[in-house]
Amino acid sequence: MALAVASIVLGLFLAAARASLQWLPALLTLLTAVLLQILSNLANDYGDSLHGADSSERSGPMRAVQSGAIAADDMRGAVILTAALAMLSGLTLVWLAFGIQAIWPLLLFAALGAVAVWAAIAYTASSNPYGYRGLGDLFVFLFFGWVAVAGTYFLQTQSLPAVILLPATSCGLFAVAVLNVNNIRDIESDRRAGKFSIPVRLGPRRARIYHWLLLLGGLVAAVGYVLATYRSPWQFLFLLSAPLVIGNGLAVWRARTSAELDPLLKQMSLTTLVFVVTFGVGQVVG
Repeated sequence: MALAVASIVLGLFLAAARASLQWLPALLTLLTAVLLQILSNLANDYGDSLHGADSSERSGPMRAVQSGAIAADDMRGAVILTAALAMLSGLTLVWLAFGIQAIWPLLLFAALGAVAVWAAIAYTASSNPYGYRGLGDLFVFLFFGWVAVAGTYFLQTQSLPAVILLPATSCGLFAVAVLNVNNIRDIESDRRAGKFSIPVRLGPRRARIYHWLLLLGGLVAAVGYVLATYRSPWQFLFLLSAPLVIGNGLAVWRARTSAELDPLLKQMSLTTLVFVVTFGVGQVVG
């Protein structure tokens, strides 16, 4: 949930730095992002139980369908209901931001919303889930990075300079890093279930090198944005989060058991939130 909030908040901070922030669309954007994250979690629980990734040999905490706490049909119903709520919230947001007269932005964001709902469900809960083919990282990068950050900025400002893609890239790469920790932890159970995530394809050592590339790439993109838009030293405030980012990389590199990797998921999520807040405050103050 922290990642969904972080990506939207970063877009709002960037808009606020331009003195362009509308509170009602901002709140609806956050609500839509949270509903999409809930949808993704429910669909992932449902889909992995169907495809065998949530077996008794899976590392990490038990899931609802896996443990028997919720029947698969009930979880499927929850997925459908949450998808409908996310679409309703998203359409209301787009109508409020653009009005019915602005037909092309309205259609564009309606299409993006439909694709976001599809992506949340199809990750594991489809007949041919893209998460099982190693494409989860790409979709997380796009939707938690470029779509969420740049889309939020555009909804607030009605403009989209290309340089906004740099902080959006940072947020996307950090979100992928969270997924990568999860997939490194589950590498053996995923391999047995035929879920060919990036760590399954790369192997444990190269998956950890990949993790370093994600973390460092996120920091470099943020530095690039500040250099391209420099106004004040305050814009480098996000460097206060760099020790947390590097600390996560070191911990993932050293960890060898699921018990060691589990807390690093939450730590990377919270680190992303710290990065977003320090980066955003730095741009607004600067």
